[in-house]
Amino acid sequence: METKPPLPPFSLETAAQKVRMAEDAWNSRDPDRIVQVYTEQTLWRNRAEFASGRTQVQAFLQRKWAKELDYRLIKALWAFTDARIAVRFAYEWHDDSGQWFRSYGNENWEFDGQGLMQRRYASINDLPIGEQDRLFHWPLGPRPDGYPGLTEWGL
Repeated sequence: METKPPLPPFSLETAAQKVRMAEDAWNSRDPDRIVQVYTEQTLWRNRAEFASGRTQVQAFLQRKWAKELDYRLIKALWAFTDARIAVRFAYEWHDDSGQWFRSYGNENWEFDGQGLMQRRYASINDLPIGEQDRLFHWPLGPRPDGYPGLTEWGL
């Protein structure tokens, strides 16, 4: 049976590890890689869009990164219980016209016993920003170790 450690029940350390692993995966912008951490029957709500199963999630992510260009994300652990994690996040991206945005949000995750995410509920708001107001300037890919997180940015 497929497992994705760390597994529930989560501790502060393993919940934080799960959050950073998710951040790194999403910063890869690789839908094929990302869907592997979700159950085959995963249920999602992202803004007002609903997805069921890995195939729909993968299609969603492909559409997302066709629109949200030069995407850079920071996630932070908010709270956790045995098999659930709450996350706050911010990401920066621009559209095809060059308009930059900082998107703020919260996610609630629920995991099965193998560490696969079976539910993901995300609420997100987009703030248009000027290019000079960007904060997330690392090269595309995972946020480098030592790069400020949301708390250090006051976000």
